[in-house]
Amino acid sequence: MNNQFKKNIIFQKYEVTRIKREKNNIHKSIVIWFTGLSGSGKSTIANILENVLFKNSIHTYVLDGDNIRCGLCSDLNFSLEDRNENIRRIAEVSKLMLDAGLIVLVAVISPYRKQRFMVANILGKNNFLEVFVDTPIKICEERDPKGLYKKSRQKKIIDFTGINSLYEEPEKPDIYLDGTVSFKKNIKKIIKVLYQKNIICFSNILK
Repeated sequence: MNNQFKKNIIFQKYEVTRIKREKNNIHKSIVIWFTGLSGSGKSTIANILENVLFKNSIHTYVLDGDNIRCGLCSDLNFSLEDRNENIRRIAEVSKLMLDAGLIVLVAVISPYRKQRFMVANILGKNNFLEVFVDTPIKICEERDPKGLYKKSRQKKIIDFTGINSLYEEPEKPDIYLDGTVSFKKNIKKIIKVLYQKNIICFSNILK
């Protein structure tokens, strides 16, 4: 934004705050950021986890990478610059939802450490849980739910993450998930962390 315009923009404060919303919701807000290869299970885990939380009256929203690309980021391509902007926009939307008192589940490849570091800076480290869904590329390619690996091998897609574009694994994720085990086991692990961090007030919600 032009500096001339910036100095004329003043952040407006409102009476209903994040703290008040969290108190009303009876849980804290947090952004759970799922990163991993395409087909690793990010969206499936986010979907099942949200369903469990929702059934227990916890206010949530899932931001899925492909869904965001259909609307908010439909003007972006897959160049490095646009990929970075895609992640920045998702982080800024997550920040708004965080202020709204929601538990935000973000399922997006976000292949580069710098991107995820940027997200942590935008949100604040205490508001951000980096969840690495670690699934071997062989299994991701066998699953290939969207047929993207096949298209990549046929050279119909270029710069596909994991095939001809780099994926940088998190060095110290807040939560490590083995993408080869059951979804239930992984979701239990996330719920345990949410309880330990006092985000939610009970841990026995998965039956």
